[in-house]
Amino acid sequence: MKEILQYLRRYFAETDKRILLATSLFTAILVVINYHFGLDGLIRKNNLFIIKLGEWYAVFLIAFAVPYLFTVLIKKSVYLKQPIFLLLLLMAPFIIAIKLSVDFSFAFTDNDSWNNYWNHILYWPFLLLIVTSLLYILWRLFDSAQPFYGITRKGLNWKPYLLMLLIMLPLIALASTQADFLAVYPKLKSVTAIPAENGITWWHKLLFELSYGSDFISIEFFFRGFLILAFIKWAGKDAILPMACFYCTIHFGKPLGECISSYFGGIILGVVVYNTRSIYGGLLVHLGIAWLMELGGYIMS
Repeated sequence: MKEILQYLRRYFAETDKRILLATSLFTAILVVINYHFGLDGLIRKNNLFIIKLGEWYAVFLIAFAVPYLFTVLIKKSVYLKQPIFLLLLLMAPFIIAIKLSVDFSFAFTDNDSWNNYWNHILYWPFLLLIVTSLLYILWRLFDSAQPFYGITRKGLNWKPYLLMLLIMLPLIALASTQADFLAVYPKLKSVTAIPAENGITWWHKLLFELSYGSDFISIEFFFRGFLILAFIKWAGKDAILPMACFYCTIHFGKPLGECISSYFGGIILGVVVYNTRSIYGGLLVHLGIAWLMELGGYIMS
């Protein structure tokens, strides 16, 4: 834990406070706009893939590019003149816009709830496949000299991350006693709407949790692996804040507190990956918290 705190102290001591303030205020403005006007709800209502893709792309491009523009204006950085940097800058929002826009629905049975269940079992791994495939192409073209965007355990110390999970355990246990928490968790109940008496077995739950967990792999791989490790060759530690702002916008539609905290969580995880060059620690924490919340929902429901 001391190691991670040292990373954070060094980052906040060295980062340009003007860029930190400008990006934080800009992120706050995006959050206010979304929750005041219901921006994400308007986008999600669109049934046409191409329109939804374009709208999400516009939101994500603004969230990702404007913080880099702050860095260019304040520090007179010149990486916007680099063609590969610009290509990756434009590609990054497109990848996540695809992830949020893709939808499908297969009829496996005559029961709508079970169809919903099996579609979710396929949906999250399918998104992981899409994200991983696109990132692999970019890595092979531009970054093959480094490990595949954080897929390395070299020099990784697991203890700080396990300690972070241990600290979160009583907080999650307390949250799992609240009605609003149990209205959302476990996701199997709130997402698929399958009642317990409808034949749900332990392996249905396990399969669902594994599929649900794959979504966190794609998120960590993209935001901490790609958006940090593909961009540090030009921006260094200045790659962290654009990633955190972008990361905040994919939480639009979540509870306001979760959306706000995602910005600060994104900074923390970004700092860790910047120093360790590995996504495994952040993935352990992110996935561990998600599954602990699921476990709390199962126990208390």
